[in-house]
Amino acid sequence: MAKKALNKLIKLLDLETLEENLFRGQSENIGGPRVFGGQVIGQALTAAVRTVPEKRFVHSLHAYFLRPGDMEYPIIYDVERTRDGGSFTTRRVVAIQKGEPIFDMALSFHKKEKGPSHQIDMEDIPGPNECISEIEIKKKMVDKVPEKYRDFFLREKPIEIRNLPGEGMFEEPKKKPPHKHVWMKAVGKLPDDVVQHQAVLAYASDMGLLSTSMNPHKLSFAKGNVMSASLDHAMWFHRPFRADEWMLYSTDSPSASNARGFNRGSVYTKDGILVASAVQEGLMRIVKS
Repeated sequence: MAKKALNKLIKLLDLETLEENLFRGQSENIGGPRVFGGQVIGQALTAAVRTVPEKRFVHSLHAYFLRPGDMEYPIIYDVERTRDGGSFTTRRVVAIQKGEPIFDMALSFHKKEKGPSHQIDMEDIPGPNECISEIEIKKKMVDKVPEKYRDFFLREKPIEIRNLPGEGMFEEPKKKPPHKHVWMKAVGKLPDDVVQHQAVLAYASDMGLLSTSMNPHKLSFAKGNVMSASLDHAMWFHRPFRADEWMLYSTDSPSASNARGFNRGSVYTKDGILVASAVQEGLMRIVKS
């Protein structure tokens, strides 16, 4: 069943070509009221890649979420070929539903070059085998969920998540420092295709990043005491990786103000190699009971 969920994600990221520079994608309901932001990022990345020369890989992307996506309608991705230079290629992607842009993303691609290299080391924390899978936590608490929602609550997901003890979204909200660590990987083996691994990580990078800024305020998606939405999202890809092997997503939130939370994330391999970084700001409005 888990492999089936991953195959569904791979298909979701494989867009239909409508015309040169024009693509169409479908959506999947993962439990929220609107299209999942990570899905749109991954699909927009796929659309841009299909217009880029071979042997140039995305090194950065910067996106804005303009309107909520409607899961009942397909999403059209319109790619603008902004520039093809000697070393870099630039693209802009606009996602459209019902005649209006819902998402806008700029991407830069770079050919491989040699140069200086350094990184900030990964923190010394428990490995994935010392953490409990999110699906196992759900199974232990399924009796608290209304029966008609249990199948959906326990559905298999394409990305396995393992939170450190006390950092899961189903923990009782309490004031915590503005940082957390999550182990994640695709639930099955992916093809040896750099683009597919980047698209899957882009999809997963939107999982839980915004919730980091909720930690100091006892806010939680599961408790429903906050109304939130991603406003923008940026990523940088530093080094090769496989999204079907364990990756540590270390996140922190330097600031929250004016009903917005600012969050940063670093993605490491199990061996401690920094392979990607992410930044996101999101809306955080307290819901009064």
